[in-house]
Formats: sequence, structure tokens, C-alpha cells
Amino acid sequence: MKHAHDMPFGASLLPGGGVRFALWAPGAEQVMLEHGPDTSAPAHPMANSANGWHQLTLPSAQAGERYRYRLPNGLRVPDPASRCNPDDVHNSSQVIDPKAYAWRHTTWRGRPWEEAVIYELHVGTFTPEGTFAAAQRRLADLVELGITTVELMPVADFPGQRGWGYDGVLPFAPDASYGTPGQLKALVDTAHGLGLMMLLDVVYNHFGPEGNYLHAYCPQFFNPAHQTPWGAAINYDSVDSRTVRDFFIHNALYWVEEFQFDGLRMDAIHAIRDDSDPHIVREICAALRAGPGRERQLHVVLENEANQACLLERDEHGTPHAGTAQWNDDLHHAAHVLATGETDGYYADYADAPVARFGRALAQGFIYQGQPSPFRNGEARGETCTHLPLTAFVSFLQSHDQIGNRALGERIHTLGDPALVLASCACVLLSPHVPMLFMGEEFAASTPFLYFCDFGPELADAVSRGRRVEFGRFAAFASEAAQARIPEPNLKATFLGSKLRWEERDAEPHRAWLDAVRHLLHLRRTRLTPLLAGQQGAGCFHCEGDTLRVEWTLGHADARSQGARLHLLAHFGMQARVGVALPPGELLYGVGLETAAGAALQLARGAVAVTLQEADLV
Repeated sequence: MKHAHDMPFGASLLPGGGVRFALWAPGAEQVMLEHGPDTSAPAHPMANSANGWHQLTLPSAQAGERYRYRLPNGLRVPDPASRCNPDDVHNSSQVIDPKAYAWRHTTWRGRPWEEAVIYELHVGTFTPEGTFAAAQRRLADLVELGITTVELMPVADFPGQRGWGYDGVLPFAPDASYGTPGQLKALVDTAHGLGLMMLLDVVYNHFGPEGNYLHAYCPQFFNPAHQTPWGAAINYDSVDSRTVRDFFIHNALYWVEEFQFDGLRMDAIHAIRDDSDPHIVREICAALRAGPGRERQLHVVLENEANQACLLERDEHGTPHAGTAQWNDDLHHAAHVLATGETDGYYADYADAPVARFGRALAQGFIYQGQPSPFRNGEARGETCTHLPLTAFVSFLQSHDQIGNRALGERIHTLGDPALVLASCACVLLSPHVPMLFMGEEFAASTPFLYFCDFGPELADAVSRGRRVEFGRFAAFASEAAQARIPEPNLKATFLGSKLRWEERDAEPHRAWLDAVRHLLHLRRTRLTPLLAGQQGAGCFHCEGDTLRVEWTLGHADARSQGARLHLLAHFGMQARVGVALPPGELLYGVGLETAAGAALQLARGAVAVTLQEADLV
């Protein structure tokens, strides 16, 4: 079977031969198509229609050939809808035959969301080679660990040979440093054969600062009425916004149809400026479910600092209206304060009663559900979420943001109390939330995950200065000497220092950590996952000093069943706690527990007990 997504943008192979080229450039009177490998390539005038489209069909053009557009001022630009740019974002695009790849696992229809255990990875640093093909060879290790879903950080073409992907400028072209479009398809295809879902991180809130040529011929792509940290916002709600909206809707459909991704993670939707109805996020989700979502299970994960529960609502059948789930930064922040004691920056919002805040996040999802945020000068944030299924929250102790946005890129196990980090990990992995691990977390990788890029000299210097100013606000980096220790983002060594060392998995203490995570995921898969379908609503929590109790009702409660109950007991205090009763039910997991007098327990620092009461028939 072969897959292609039909769209009005870019270079499209025609059934009878030849290629149709289409560029929306309402700011240019005439656009020339250069078809060939270099600056001496023949130039062909494109037909200019009244609505800003420039089109041309070349009967002799074929897949594999290079092309680019020449503007009236002589500027040569790649295709913004390029399917491949082999020589980076400033150079020619390549005509791609989307049906050249023959899919092997054609019966794959996805997996239900309650089975998701997510593994976030950056293609360039996941393996020594840093390619799609190398990542493909590691997928079986993830399946053996207990992972069911791989989430790729953005792969859309970004400037240079290394970067996080959030500065992409060609959203349809997999970055050539990782491999070809066909190699990305082979990665997804292999994952499906192993039973893995594949999600792709996409950025619809801005373009990167280098290699974005849209301003030169299509200023209508941006709306100066909305200003963002990256300049004028993408135009989702002003004049000519229909074509802009279609560009990104097609992008979402393209990744899901042509590359067979099982869904998307939409980056920072709180930074999307759209005052229209429906909001672009809702329109993209609707297009996915009305299209490929009719044939297989698709999922959309949101990143949204605004904690908008309205974007996670379900219909009467449990189908999401928009997002399937949201990254739960609130839970991460509370757990980070709990395990490390850090309260700088946005962690200040979680410094007060961190055990209770962690408990609220585990029981309900969001911590901030309309309360004022001290870090945001008292601004209220969030919406009530206690009616949502707990699988609407993707919860984690580490992510690319929360590691890489630190000056030195430290992982939580290098910062926090090991007993509390492991306890927090157990709480997340054995909760009804959808858990996520960041690559290497499963074996407590020693390597950091630093911020790295490959910009031109002027922009690289500005980024470096900006990071020193940003971190100079923190006491630990107030001095010039401390700031000098911050790795230079543009140096290749910073990128190389972030690559995982897979050999660590077989050495202590990494092997012990890997065994612990593998055991927790086995318990989740065999005992909890079968009870998560139909789960609805928040749990309850109670704190006794530094000891936390959480209770959740699992399954779908109906007239015949009260639902199974999952209980968590965890102790985060410096001193052991004595005389504590074990929660009711079967003990699924227990660490740091000692029997005291009678039936009571003594809880060590970092003790965790998880018990399960099966549903009682009325």
C-alpha cells in the first residue's frame, strides 16, 4: 500500500506525468520557477492568478529533480511546502514522489489512548548516528521496556545541521540531517509492526528566525495586529487567513496521511493568536478526525500553559472534541520542587505545600484551575478539569523543555534526592494518567540534554548573549564566571554532549534504574491499563504532613459496578513515618515499607505503596 496527501501547495506529481508547481505569493507580481540543480537552471514564468497564486505545470519534470522560486528582486527561495530540502533551508527544494515508499504493515489501525506510555525522543541525540534509520534500530528496545508510543520532537526542516526542531521553517520537509522522507516512513512503518504508536511534535505558533522567506513574497501570512516573542503572529484570523489556515490544516493531514503518524503533539498552542471561531486548533483536530480519523485511531496532544480544559472535552461517546490530552506541566513542577527543593522561576508557584500540590495533580490533573499565579503577577490561570478522564493528562518528571531549558541541561536524577525521584516516578507510572518518559530517563542517563542550534554567526551570538542574560537573573549564574560555564548553543560539542550513551544501560547504577522502570511499566500494562477504558473524573487526595494518599476510581462505573479503586500511599518526609495503615486492596507495588507494631507500617523516606481493589458487584 502507498500513501499520499493531496494539497494545493508545493510540487505535485501528475497522474499522466509531469509536475504541477503552486506557490501562494500575493506579495509578488511575477514569480519564476527555476527547475534544475544550480543557478544556471532554466527559469519559467509562472501564471499569476488574481488571488495570489502562482502556478505552472512542467510536463517533463520528474521526482528527484530540484527546483526553487525566483522573486522579482532576484531573491531565490525554497518552496514553503517543500517535501524535501536536501541542502538545508536556504537552497533548492526537491520533487518527491510520496508513493515511492511501499508500506509493509498495512493493517495497522492504531491503539486506544488508555494504552499510551509515551517516550519522547530527539532524533539527532537519541543515537550516536542521529538518524531516522538509527532510531529505527532501537525501537525494539523501547517495546521491551514497556513503551507503546514514541513521540518525536519536531523534524520539520530547520537551519543548520543540529537543533531542537522548534525553529523549523519548512514544515512539510523532514530535516535532511536525519535522513530522507522515505527513511522517516520506514521508521514509522517499523514502529507499527512492533505495535508502537508514533506521534510527531509540530509547531504552528511561529516560524524560526533563520530561513523563513515568507515575509519577502507573502506578508499576508502574518498578522501584525498580534505581536509575539517572534514578531508578528501567524495570520489565523485576519484578511487572507483562509489560505494560511489551510496551509497548516494540510500540514497536519500530510503527516498523518502521507507518513502514517498516529497523531500529533501541538507545541505551545497558548502562543497561537487566533480570535476567530473555530480556533485553528479545533479546526485542525476536526479535519484529522473527519479524514484519516474515520479509519484509524488518532490522537492529538496539546501543550497549553493556559490549562484550558475546554479543549479536552469529550462527547457522549468519549470522543474528544479537540485535544485527546495535554502535557501536565503542573504535575512536573510540583514533583520537581518536591524532589529537588528548587523554587526559582516558575517553580515559585509550587513552593508552598509541594506534597499537597503533587497530590492534587495526581488526583485531578491540573493544579491551577482558575487560581491566581504568583509567578504571573497574580493572573488567574486554568479551568476546572475534575470532570475529565485522567487519561486527558500526559504526566512526566522530565521532558525536553524541563531539562533543556536549564542552563546546564541537568536531568532530575542528578538534582534531586534519589529516593524521592524514584518515588515520584512510581507515582506517575502507576497513576491513571498517561505517563511520559524522556529519552534516557529509563536508565538514569548521565548525559544532559542541552539547548543546541546551528544558526549563522550573527544570530548565534544573539542567542548566546540572550541565554546568559536570561540565566543571569538566577543566583547560581549571577557572576560572569558562572555564566561562562553555560555551554555555547552553537558549538557542535554542545550537541554531541547531549547524545545518549546506550552502553550505560548495562552498567550500575543505570541497570538498576532500568529494571525498576521496566517493572513499573509491566505492572501498569498488566494490572492498570485494562481498567482505564471509560475512566471518568478526578480522584481524591489527603496529606498527613509529608505523607500523601490518593484514591482513584477506575473503569466505567455503571448500575452493576462501583468501579475498581486504585490507592496510592507515598511518604516524602525526611524522617521515617510510623503507625501508618496500608490502603485497602491487593498490594501491587511497595518499596520502603516495614511492618511495625500490629498491622501498621513504618514508611521510609521515598516509600510508596500502590494497592488495587477490584470492582465490587452491587
